[in-house]
Amino acid sequence: MIDKFVLAPYYWTLRIRHALFDKGLRRSVEAPVPTVSVGNITVGGTGKTPHTEMILETLLGEPSFREKGISVLSRGYGRSTRGFQQVMVDGSAAQYGDEPLQIKKKFPHITVAVCKDRVLGAGFLSDPRELRYAWFGELCRDNGFDPSGLLVRDAAFQRRALKPTVSVVLVDFSRPIFYDHLMPLGHLRDLPSRIMDADIIIVSKCPSEINNWDRSRWADSFDLSNFDPETCSGVNPKGKVQRLFFTTLSYCQMEPVFVEGENRYLYAKRLILFTGIANDMPLVRYLSDTFKIVRHFNYPDHHRFTAADMAEIRATALAHPTAVIATTEKDSQRVCDCRRTPEVLKERLFRIPIKVQFLTPHEESVFRTTLFSLLS
Repeated sequence: MIDKFVLAPYYWTLRIRHALFDKGLRRSVEAPVPTVSVGNITVGGTGKTPHTEMILETLLGEPSFREKGISVLSRGYGRSTRGFQQVMVDGSAAQYGDEPLQIKKKFPHITVAVCKDRVLGAGFLSDPRELRYAWFGELCRDNGFDPSGLLVRDAAFQRRALKPTVSVVLVDFSRPIFYDHLMPLGHLRDLPSRIMDADIIIVSKCPSEINNWDRSRWADSFDLSNFDPETCSGVNPKGKVQRLFFTTLSYCQMEPVFVEGENRYLYAKRLILFTGIANDMPLVRYLSDTFKIVRHFNYPDHHRFTAADMAEIRATALAHPTAVIATTEKDSQRVCDCRRTPEVLKERLFRIPIKVQFLTPHEESVFRTTLFSLLS
């Protein structure tokens, strides 16, 4: 009873908001170009950025989509700037947010932009001439880009003002949404029933192998009837055909964050870890198989590292002179914003890139076919 009382204001706010959109009382428009929305129902930790990168690689691998010109639009969580900003490779996480900057560095030849107003942002990316008429003054920045024929929107499931062509929603394998609670008592930022509006559901961070019984159990939790593991599809109570896929995250070879990085530290037996992400336990388990973690600094998600943080990590590094220092790929974007990074960190600091993999080649093939079909 106490849970229901505490959550009632947020619950009814969400119910009323979605009802207004569903009945057309709040405006929802289609983007000028086909769009893929990547989002979740929980707060952080589902792997939106690596899945966005996976979708970009999938689209760029198909000439017909690559030739259209692909752009990425994000809000740019945690940035200090306002308005529409085109992300530049030599920019900072403070300017654009850590996730858009990471994507831009991995895909330097595509346009990445941040804008809180997704409708305006989509309009600018599909027709850059619209920037001339935008009254942002100094708050609007672009460095020249070609019109985009295809848009990938990061963290956009709750942004209903702009209708996606394809909606991809991620659910963490270790945090099923139907056994969770709305914030602040749980991790849900939206109603679990909203999952029925997705075109594609991806259960992320799965074990490397799961059987068809597990797949069917997940399909039942999403209320998908007649789920077929071969076609990865089922029908929800709204009569909508949804695709259900399962992915895992694989960790890549550590790489230096700074040019001063000394690769000899990769052969160390001890490791100092610092992270500022929603859920770092999978990374801790992975590193524990190879290293003895002598110290783990666990900061809040999107934490902006300070000189005091760097000094504390430096002191630990001096106490363990043979240990390698590691962080996540996303955190490394914010580390580079620190103006006075100690030299000992520059030599010994490495990041661990991650990559999304489907559990089977068949699922990957079905996902690619489904995505292309929905966008055509």
